[in-house]
Parts: sequence; structure tokens; C-alpha cells
Amino acid sequence: MLRAARAVAVLACLPYVGLKVSWIAGGELGIPPGSSLLDHRATMAVANGLTVLMDAAVVVLALLLTRPWGLRVRAWLLVLPVWVATGLLAPIMAGFPLQLLVRAFGGSVATSGEGARQFLDPWVFGVVYGGFILQGLALGVLFVAYARRRWGHLWQGTVRDLPAHAPTGPARRVAATATAALALVPVTLHALWGSGATAGLNASTVAERTSDGYALEWMHTGFAAATAAGVLMLAFRRGGALAVKVPLALAWVGSGALACWGGWLSLAALTGVDDLADQPSALLHLTYAVQMIVGMLVLTIGAHFFAERASEHASEHAAERAAVRRAG
Repeated sequence: MLRAARAVAVLACLPYVGLKVSWIAGGELGIPPGSSLLDHRATMAVANGLTVLMDAAVVVLALLLTRPWGLRVRAWLLVLPVWVATGLLAPIMAGFPLQLLVRAFGGSVATSGEGARQFLDPWVFGVVYGGFILQGLALGVLFVAYARRRWGHLWQGTVRDLPAHAPTGPARRVAATATAALALVPVTLHALWGSGATAGLNASTVAERTSDGYALEWMHTGFAAATAAGVLMLAFRRGGALAVKVPLALAWVGSGALACWGGWLSLAALTGVDDLADQPSALLHLTYAVQMIVGMLVLTIGAHFFAERASEHASEHAAERAAVRRAG
């Protein structure tokens, strides 16, 4: 099964990488005449080169997660790229099917910027997003299997089994409270935009809003709420019989989606936007910044959580070995 998942992850990269390499070389496959992508060829070449490297990293991760030498890689060298991959792919894996569902029920969907200037041919989105979804599913299978082998003992038990008086407990509760408070910013704003509010949106976004745009705002609201729920459950031991891996998954996926899309959209806003109507407002920039801060806080909380769990596990094993020696 793992070999099949690895093959899927690698093969799913090919359509996207092929398109990007074609565009870097000057090709216009899938780019209609008049597209804004043709206005900034140098900038787009650099951006396309960056995204090719990011997709190539998927191949490296697929190998790392399935080869024996991957178990010897330092934790942070693996966890950080997988968290970024999760954050970038999860909104696509949830958002693209959501767009299809909206279309199936007769809603309006913005797929290629129909209007005066079409951005990309419609088929490109199906090919690229379909590949991303396959990459996300395959990497998810590979990472869960890898993490279970290497760190599975650290998330055993239920939320109520977490120690009530952990050494870093007070600091973790303060950090979790701050994280949840900051997460209220994207929760509130995405919910407002999903409900039809226009505060903080640029003129072109307001003019081109479609049904799927509202649905995607609610999706981002969900990621932000999941992040807050996950860290609060872990810090305050709320959830009772719920398995520890549930709030961990909520915090992992939610924080990754918030931080990585906040960072990606902030980067995109700095390049190739000449029209004032297309430039993000100060409120949007603030939202992206807060999302990235939330992600960094969750990473910090997670690092301390797992370090403490690993120390507890090592102490328990040491005590068991000492008891065996005394008994012998």
C-alpha cells in the first residue's frame, strides 16, 4: 500500500510540473490570449520556478517517508515541510470539491476569471487541482504511517489522560489562550465575508464575488475554528474520552492551512499587482499576518507538547527497567 501511495504522490506531480516548465520556457499552454500571466513574464518565471521546486519537494517527501533512511532524519527537518505541505494542500483538497458541489447545485463558480481578461483555460484547474488532491491524499497516507512508526507512542490515550500538572502546562495554557484569541480575527473576518460583508475587500474582489467564494470563506472559517479548538482541548484537557490524536489533527491541519495560505497570499500580493483595485487592503494584510502568527504559535505549542510527552515516556521506560533490575 505504501509503495502505491508513493507512486501516486510522484506521478501526481507530473502534470503540474510539466505545465510550469512549459511556461518557464515561454510556452502558453493553457494560458488564453490577454491573460494577466502574460503581462509579467519575468516575475511569473521566478514564481513558476519556485512552485516547481515546491512540487519537487513532494517527491523528496514521498521517498523520505517510505525509505529506511527517512527514520533517521531529524524530526524538525521532516515535520516542518510536511506541515507546510498540509497547509497548502488541505484548503485545495476541501475547496475544489466544494466548488464542484456549489456548481452542481446551480451556484456561480469562479474558475478561470471569465470576463474581460481570462486568467487560465478552465481545464487547467481540473488538471492541477486534481493532481494536488492526489498528492495530498498520498502524502497523508504516507505521513500517518511514518508518524505512527516513529512517534505513535506520543499520542496514545485520551484527552483526559493528559497530565493535569505538566511542567509546561501553565505556559502552554497561556500560549493556547493567546492562539485562540488571535484565531478569532480570521474566524470573524472570514465568517463576515462568507456572509456577504465587503469590509476590507478590494474593489475587484467585491465586483467578482461568486457563490463558491462565499463557501470558501466559510471553509477558511472552519480551519481557523479547528485550530483554536485543537489547542484549547490539548492545553485545558477538554474533550474527555476523545482520543488525543483528534485535537492534534485539528491543530495540525487548521494551523497549517491558516499560516501557509496566509503566507502564500501575502507573497502573491507583493508581485504582479499594478491595478489599485486588485491590491489587498490593510485589513487583508492584517488577516494574513495574524494567520501566520497563529501558525507559529501552534508550532511552538506542539514542539513543547511532544518534547514533554517524549520525556515522560523515557522516564516511564527508565523506571520500568529499574524495577526489572531490582526484581532480578
